[in-house]
Amino acid sequence: MINIPRTDKKRVVMVGCGFAGLTLAKKLKNKDYQVVILDKHNYHQFPPLFYQVASAGLEESSILFPLRKIFQHYKDFHLRKVEVKSVDTVKNIIKTSSGEIDYDFLVLAHGATNNYFGSAQMQKYSRGMKTIAEVLDLRNSLLMNFENALTAENAEEREMLMTIVIIGGGPSGVEIAGALAEMNKYVLSKDYPEFKEIRAKIYLIEAIDRVLSSMSRNSSDKAKWFLEKMGVQVLTKTRATGCDEKTVFIDSGRKISTGMIIWTAGIAGNSMEGLNADCFSRNGRIRVNSYNKVLGYSNIFAIGDIALQTEESYPQGHPQVAQVAIQQAELLAENLYRIKNGKSLKGFKYKDLGTMATVGRHLAVVELPTVRFQGIFAWFVWMFVHLMSIIGVKNKLLIFINWAFKYFTYDQSTRLILRPKGCADISSNNYSIPE
Repeated sequence: MINIPRTDKKRVVMVGCGFAGLTLAKKLKNKDYQVVILDKHNYHQFPPLFYQVASAGLEESSILFPLRKIFQHYKDFHLRKVEVKSVDTVKNIIKTSSGEIDYDFLVLAHGATNNYFGSAQMQKYSRGMKTIAEVLDLRNSLLMNFENALTAENAEEREMLMTIVIIGGGPSGVEIAGALAEMNKYVLSKDYPEFKEIRAKIYLIEAIDRVLSSMSRNSSDKAKWFLEKMGVQVLTKTRATGCDEKTVFIDSGRKISTGMIIWTAGIAGNSMEGLNADCFSRNGRIRVNSYNKVLGYSNIFAIGDIALQTEESYPQGHPQVAQVAIQQAELLAENLYRIKNGKSLKGFKYKDLGTMATVGRHLAVVELPTVRFQGIFAWFVWMFVHLMSIIGVKNKLLIFINWAFKYFTYDQSTRLILRPKGCADISSNNYSIPE
């Protein structure tokens, strides 16, 4: 057993400390519960800025924050860095890589991972952006491709190494495409003068007829126009049917020779053994009712990306974005307090605070409940909202300095290739960093 002394308080065990888990933990302070947080990392990360780390625009430490620092002054809060294996819902026990722990209430907030829709080829050869390990691997491999292009034996190999294919036209795909286009325009010519007028080719592939499908048609069209203006080749109504180590195959029969495939096309819930099979949707999300209770269980809840909750305005479930996770966590904290005091629970209704995506310098699209706008003002709004969402004054300051430096110098700060000993010269797409 994981040795955490029992007190006279009911114990809430949380799996995962992303946006949902962290918000819930903070809201449970002074709610007279013993809180146990289980996470395979000892830090909180900020996924909305993963693309900036991947494109060498930010240092990874700027978007990571130590969990133990957050909870230093929280009473009866316990953090264990473990990997959760399964749950025994009869005995109310969580089984982990370091032993078992019992719970009175279990909250599943362990997030989502890449969904390759059954394509073993894409899973093997493409790179995702769901963890900081994946993001660092992407950055390392991208920069290594540019280095290897200098010593390529022929023009065909050089072009392959300098071609990037991004699959998925949602916010992550659009933002990484824009960031790489800026690097292509402002950085490569200075870092690699040998290339002269040679530039990387960037493709963004989207299966439906527009990018940013969660936003209005006007915002989608504007984002596509921004990307094409920056040199990205946007291929809508185009499906990637497969790939190998150096090629992406699309449904038109065309083949794109590439040294870098970036996958942003779908996400699936992280697995959790021990729950009834009918709790899970097709993409691995856990079905919950309006109180975020997992269907069929009275003391197990799920919040954030892993939770599939429907309401009249969202018959297919809420979008897997930070605001949903935060709002679910806030209400669950209130409902746990209500349970303790014998009060009836409140049902969840998502309040859409808006959607935004950035493409590049002075180029962004923002949709708020009452107004929509694009361009430079949207770009400043995007920066302000994301900067204020970062945890810690130090991290906010580091990111602001990085952004200011990049704005005035048209440069990026972290073009470093960091790999374990023996891997520095590896350029194969099979290389990956263990989580």
